[in-house]
Amino acid sequence: MSDIEAALAALDLETKVKLLSGKDFWTLPAVPEIGLRSLVMSDGPIGVRGIGWTPDDPSIALPSPTALAATWDPDLARTAGRLLGQEARRKGVHVLLAPTVNLHRSPLGGRHFECYSEDPLLTARIGIQYVLGVQDQGVGTTVKHFVCNDSETDRFTVDVRVGERALRELYLAPFEAIVEAGAWGVMAAYNSVNGTTMTEHDTLQNGVLKGEWGFDGFIVSDWTAARTTEASASGGLDVVMPAFGDPWGYELVAAVRAGTVPEEVIDDKVRRVLRLAARVGALGSPTEPALSSLDGAAVAREIATRSFVLARNEGDLLPLENAGRVAVSGALAVDARVQGGGSAQVYPPYVVSPLDGLTAALPGTAVSYSIGADPRRRVPAATAPQWSDIVATLRSEDGRELYRTPLHTATVRWMGDLPPGVDPYELATIELTARLTPAADGMHQLAIVGFGEFTLSAADTVLFEGPVFREDDPALVFLSSEERRFPVELTAGAPVEVTLTQRVGMPGFVSFTLGHAPPTGTPEELLDEAARAAADADVAVVVVGTTEEVESEGFDRQTLALPGRQDELVSRVAAANPRTVVVVNAGSPVLMPWADEVAAILLTWFPGQEAGAALADVLLGVAEPGGRLPTTWPRHVSDLPVLSTEPVDGALPYDEGVFVGYRGWRAEPLFPFGHGLGYTTWAYESLSIEDGDAVVVVRNTGKRPGREVVQVYVAPEPLDPNRPDRWLAGFAAATAAPGDTATVRIPLPARTFQIWQDGWQTVPGEYRVEASHSLTTPHLTARISP
Repeated sequence: MSDIEAALAALDLETKVKLLSGKDFWTLPAVPEIGLRSLVMSDGPIGVRGIGWTPDDPSIALPSPTALAATWDPDLARTAGRLLGQEARRKGVHVLLAPTVNLHRSPLGGRHFECYSEDPLLTARIGIQYVLGVQDQGVGTTVKHFVCNDSETDRFTVDVRVGERALRELYLAPFEAIVEAGAWGVMAAYNSVNGTTMTEHDTLQNGVLKGEWGFDGFIVSDWTAARTTEASASGGLDVVMPAFGDPWGYELVAAVRAGTVPEEVIDDKVRRVLRLAARVGALGSPTEPALSSLDGAAVAREIATRSFVLARNEGDLLPLENAGRVAVSGALAVDARVQGGGSAQVYPPYVVSPLDGLTAALPGTAVSYSIGADPRRRVPAATAPQWSDIVATLRSEDGRELYRTPLHTATVRWMGDLPPGVDPYELATIELTARLTPAADGMHQLAIVGFGEFTLSAADTVLFEGPVFREDDPALVFLSSEERRFPVELTAGAPVEVTLTQRVGMPGFVSFTLGHAPPTGTPEELLDEAARAAADADVAVVVVGTTEEVESEGFDRQTLALPGRQDELVSRVAAANPRTVVVVNAGSPVLMPWADEVAAILLTWFPGQEAGAALADVLLGVAEPGGRLPTTWPRHVSDLPVLSTEPVDGALPYDEGVFVGYRGWRAEPLFPFGHGLGYTTWAYESLSIEDGDAVVVVRNTGKRPGREVVQVYVAPEPLDPNRPDRWLAGFAAATAAPGDTATVRIPLPARTFQIWQDGWQTVPGEYRVEASHSLTTPHLTARISP
């Protein structure tokens, strides 16, 4: 009998069922009698938050998943996974709740930034290596959200109506590939598919995932997604999280005793939990894998530079070999959006802003800064250099200090456990104190962003005392809180002590910020200032992007337009200086009505903690922008094949079938799938089909070493109206010095030529094979008849 079977045999029914539900928000219970330690889970996917609020123990913050996919580099994805596995081990985490491999069906999807691509093959190739990298460190993953959780509107209740062919060829395909590669966990989504909620979906969880694909890992519910006892237990779910709202427990024990849920079903679930525990070293004698010792900052910087997509570069403005005077504008140049909102957020140890990165890289150059346009609807969190001594103190009802920690920014946020040693029954208030030394005279704005009962004081004067709430979905209250602003007249250089105190309601859910905005000019004055600065400079760099109120978990975007007056800022700066570079700091596509007006466009996604350093590397030519688009960027909203994420009568029909993303485009996009420029040029010299592989030879015809992502697409001949015109069959990176050639082999497996029709069926006939730089730029063509 194996160790797992021996452990299972030692458990009674009540203990078995106990093992299948959270003991709290992030962990499963321990059973010391069988050598089982508590399994700890934590959110990802760009870092490892851990189970509690630990700003004194920050996590590396890598670029967003869209950025990782934009590298088109599975090996780099494996490095990212290893780093996060290393971080998880350091924080005592056994299971990382990542990666998200849902598809970019609509760019309005609120978690678009957290998914990889509109293409299932690219998603799978990146996701496989990410998962294997994490698991290399003895840390589990949960591939999520199974399945069709491709948007956020009504995400708890929406019923996705999708045809079997699209489900198999697109939405299930990344899960299938990653499961077959050896994933240890899968997370069941909130939504329903074709009338059945995913946590109860016997056909997809038991039939496809565990049966057809042979998945031997565990299926965990998304948090609070399980709502029934017998249906979810019988439908394939293995673990219910969190403890709050658990529908199993005594009810599941009773169902087994009544015979409505067979005990062998429970045994299978427990085996999967024990198997996971054995894999991560939490069952029996502790084991430690040979851990990596990766430099987190270096990996974050490399992923960022390799992910940046140079979408436009007229006159080879970039790289800036002799930058001269640089005029930087845009609020996001100093308050960079380095990560997406929601459960993907972590506390980074630091953030290098675009302005800081450029200033550090150009010490002998005049780098000026002006806001130009501020898209933020809320006042940003108080932070250096005007703020110092930012400290959070947790206190009991009688004012006794329970915990104290310094903070980089004036934000207190956690979802789960309290700091070590803090009794939730003792915690009464959280006190945020800081010193503000204003840089300018005038009317400053202090702000409370959060939910709960607050008291705000400055210079011993109470500015506010009372409730700050919003009537809304509880998840949105946590993800996007209310704001209250308070004007304060201050004198430059005169320090002011500020205190923001919250009376704690729910210790497990805390989120509030002390915000600060210094006095500024009118919107017109800010635009004029940026244009004047650009006119006086040798080059202008405008940083634009989305904000937390626009792009986050919990809600879908309402528009693809940049928020605020950022479009106007770009046009005004470009009119003042033809040498204008626009840096787009957004996790997903935005509209760019000014695209033809500017010399260069660099897409940087949410670039992680090394944002500014990586930006300086790319702009100045220290590194080549290595990114290629993992999804299509539109010129006009009307051109998109799929846009709306709004359910009708509770249902969201996927009527487009397999024509998602580039497969469904008929108009010419602004930037096509796979697009991205580098700092050298390439000639495609030959394409041949050898033993089922596409063999491509390319030559570096430029003056710098470089990397080319060779993309292979296939198209049926003649075209079939029931199939896309072409689809990605594979890709590989070629690197070469100037004048040198490189050869890549790209397999063309049987699935390339198959469709789902009551099973996988090869469609006979001739196919055109294209070796391409992007979807719309094929260089060489061959033919194959599978």
